[in-house]
Amino acid sequence: MIYVDADACPVKEEAERVATRHGLKIFFVSNGGLRPSQNPLVEMVIVPDGPDVADMWIAERAGPGDVVVTGDIPLAAKCVVTGAKVIKHNGEPLTESNVREALAMRDLMADLRASDPFRQGGGKAFTKADRSRFLDALERAVRAAKGMK
Repeated sequence: MIYVDADACPVKEEAERVATRHGLKIFFVSNGGLRPSQNPLVEMVIVPDGPDVADMWIAERAGPGDVVVTGDIPLAAKCVVTGAKVIKHNGEPLTESNVREALAMRDLMADLRASDPFRQGGGKAFTKADRSRFLDALERAVRAAKGMK
């Protein structure tokens, strides 16, 4: 199965295409506001508002043989521990070997932003190259996850 942390996810259509090609069930998990899909492999999961409710829903279900798509590093860390394959929206895999470093970097950046209220800027813009890397990474993750079953 594929679990997508769907709030603000820029690659929902791509994830659905890959899931369909492989005949996999895909769950789009969010607090609402998603356009429904007619695809029988797609399940829209609307969770109650609240901090990390969608993340908890995914973390409680994902495990070996599953793929999780998220930009949320704490969620990624939880899913990696359960044996799920995890990729970010830009195609970057999060694994046992790099998720702790990603968590540390996330915490460092949060501390820097908190210490400098004038620090501006967000992340980089999402590009066509990011979309392409995501498609390739999801395809590889799905194949690797299928090999686990």
